[in-house]
Amino acid sequence: MKLNKKQIRTLSITLAIFGITLIGSSLIMNAQVKPIVETKYSVNVKTKHIEQAQAKTNEIKLKNLEIEINNPISVDIKDYLEDVDKISDDVLKSLKLDTSLVNINQSGSYQYTIKYKKKKYVGTIVVKEKELPNVTITLKEINLTIGESLSSNPRSFIVEDIPDEVYNNLTLDISNVKPNTAGTYEYYVIYKNVKYQQKVIVKEPGPTIISPKDKNKDKVVEDIHCGEGARLKNNICTCDDDTKTYNKETKKCE
Repeated sequence: MKLNKKQIRTLSITLAIFGITLIGSSLIMNAQVKPIVETKYSVNVKTKHIEQAQAKTNEIKLKNLEIEINNPISVDIKDYLEDVDKISDDVLKSLKLDTSLVNINQSGSYQYTIKYKKKKYVGTIVVKEKELPNVTITLKEINLTIGESLSSNPRSFIVEDIPDEVYNNLTLDISNVKPNTAGTYEYYVIYKNVKYQQKVIVKEPGPTIISPKDKNKDKVVEDIHCGEGARLKNNICTCDDDTKTYNKETKKCE
């Protein structure tokens, strides 16, 4: 179809207006992109500041602690707090720790306190026994004669050479043994809740045998004192000077 001049002019104007509209829309869209990015960045910054402000909650929560007997306890208040990084320095400086009720030399459960302003927070410290070593324990068979005493020292009943750490935690039970009555008895040594068992044999005394030397055992031996310059040798006084002879009556070397 062939257009006349008027139609061509009208079409040209319409296309020009449409082009201008497209360019304007593009410029408007480009102009809107930048503020959107800036707004998102601004929101992120604000959120970060809010999280930082909320991080210091200053909520005080105490730990329940365990220590081994005879070990010192910490004096740093931070060691007693949960989430200590969420407590401000000003609050930390205002806290007061009290561990005066804790006995580190005796096993047991103890309370400690932390005070902040008018509030008191209570925690627990458990003092536990030291872990004991594993050792080999072999008991001796004990033989006694009626009338002999039975030792109460656990070391006397154990074959091995045990350290003091083990010795101090042994329990010796000789309650069943009767040293004045002949017989076989059981005794026990207990360590780390393990009971070791062995025998004590109590015997009647045997017959008394008197040897030739024993016949004179009741005789009174004269107490001999040698005089000056003499010495006792084989119950006889002998002069230090070999040229002299000892006189029993005068007790002198002549």
